[in-house]
Amino acid sequence: MKKLLSFAMTAVLTVAGGSALAFEKNIVDTAVDAGKFKTLAAALGAAGLVDAVKGPGPFTVFAPSDEAFAKLPKGTVETLLKPENKDKLKAILTYHVVPGKVMAKDVVNVKGAKSLNGQRIDVKVDGGKVMVDGAQVVTTDIACTNGVIHVIDSVILPSEDKIPAVATKAGKFNTLLAAAKAAGLVDALSGDKPLTVFAPTDDAFAKLPKETIESLLKPENKDKLKSILLYHVVEGRVYSEDALAAKSAASLQGGKVEISVKDGAAYVNGAKILATDVDAGNGVIHVIDSVILPPAK
Repeated sequence: MKKLLSFAMTAVLTVAGGSALAFEKNIVDTAVDAGKFKTLAAALGAAGLVDAVKGPGPFTVFAPSDEAFAKLPKGTVETLLKPENKDKLKAILTYHVVPGKVMAKDVVNVKGAKSLNGQRIDVKVDGGKVMVDGAQVVTTDIACTNGVIHVIDSVILPSEDKIPAVATKAGKFNTLLAAAKAAGLVDALSGDKPLTVFAPTDDAFAKLPKETIESLLKPENKDKLKSILLYHVVEGRVYSEDALAAKSAASLQGGKVEISVKDGAAYVNGAKILATDVDAGNGVIHVIDSVILPPAK
């Protein structure tokens, strides 16, 4: 009976990679002992994150294996490990970490999670497989003293593009970008300060009378245009679930925008939200189908 109990305890305490007693070790030590996260461990050291990830947490780490790092283009890892790329490496690694202890049974019930990087990781179940951004979760629930590790088969990368660059690549915000340029707001939208933009598409602007847009783009109407555009911008990264929970938000123009749900669709003021949580390096974009106008003073 004692032998059977001993065998059962050993089986329970052994995790992927052959390490035992994982629940008695923190995330970093557990990863090192597993023997298949050597690149991740080296990256944490180069980024100066070892002590942080050894901290009390709790943290959930989506940990790329050595094979996952090997999928990156040749020379990428070596470049990231250089001292001059420390900030970039840190941004990538913290994108793999979520505050709190999120077990596998909880992961499959969420659509996304905000990482320590600040950007949102997309989570979905596809054909019975749990996908985190484009990476597949291959091992779950490796328990640690300060959180849990889920092993993924690819390195996931946060967006490096700032808001104007993301909008440009999307190809459907040409009028918004032209308006931001005319209002002198491109630099502000490209800064490091996190922002949330309710972005009207070209079709949204097309709903306005043609002469209205032409008038707003004139130099003498710069202040009015700036006021309208800033009414679409909120300070900080406000993801969809937080926006819906708050029901309103203060815009950079000074007025409040109201967020509501009607017939299963989300709205900001009278504009329907077509797409949510589009990450940028300095914020998040929610796509809307109409231009919203600040209340008259």
